[in-house]
Amino acid sequence: MSDKLKVLITGASGYIASQMLKTYRERYDLTLIDAIANDAHGNSVEGVQVVDLIDTDRSRYERFFEGQDAVIHLAYKRSSPGGVYGDAIPQIDRFATELENVQMANNIYRCALDAGVKRVVVASSNHAADWYEHALIHNRKKEMVFEDEMPLSDNFYGWAKAAYELLAHPYACGAFGRKLEIVQVRIGNPRETDADALLANSDPLHGGTGQSTYKRGLGAHFSERDLRQLFSKAIETPNIENEHGVPWQVVYGISNNTRAFWSLESARRVLGYEPEDDSELKFTDKIIQNLTIDDPAGPGKVGD
Repeated sequence: MSDKLKVLITGASGYIASQMLKTYRERYDLTLIDAIANDAHGNSVEGVQVVDLIDTDRSRYERFFEGQDAVIHLAYKRSSPGGVYGDAIPQIDRFATELENVQMANNIYRCALDAGVKRVVVASSNHAADWYEHALIHNRKKEMVFEDEMPLSDNFYGWAKAAYELLAHPYACGAFGRKLEIVQVRIGNPRETDADALLANSDPLHGGTGQSTYKRGLGAHFSERDLRQLFSKAIETPNIENEHGVPWQVVYGISNNTRAFWSLESARRVLGYEPEDDSELKFTDKIIQNLTIDDPAGPGKVGD
């Protein structure tokens, strides 16, 4: 019998899962489920079973949770192509899809609770509290966003992620018969920081110039090895109880970035997270080429 932890991954055909599976196939005894069995390039992902986790009839998929030690919940339904700020569907019209994502999160929590799963690790997002970033950080009114601040977003995607976090608390505090341990990881930017693409994007939400958008990307960087470390820590750390005895934690998922504007305090203190990468060192050559003291966005983290 294997002594590996048994881990169920939802959204196993997605981009985040692809980073995990590079090493997690050896580290854990995995069960993989998703709404589709192919990745974004149309390639079949080995071992993925097709499941509709939005379906409110949990009897159709609750068997996948039986015998699992932990669940990593990555699955979500997109409301618009092009990421959070894609223009195909207006922001105001994205509520219905995001409500389905909240329903899916509840299905995950309920199945995990009923099956006796010990811990659920959820892919939340920095967007759960992105109002602070958009309204305050980039306007030099705030230096850091902390995990214990009220989650406030200015879009329905972020609202849904904040809803995942708050929805988890009744399950974690023991209101339903036992405490389901839950870690919410507010993921930053889990892709290589592309200087050319960011410098060409004068995003008004991220400082208004290409330089400020680039600086934001440097602050949000989350390397593959740091992502895998943080999620493993979230699964394996023996005690994640907060000061009130509730096993419910919110942590930010970024590397050890010099330009960071999200706190890693709880990730370090509770989970023992020790990120190995810093975008300032990893992308030094590009930074020297593109950011100078005469930069119109100013020499600081991201603001103008």
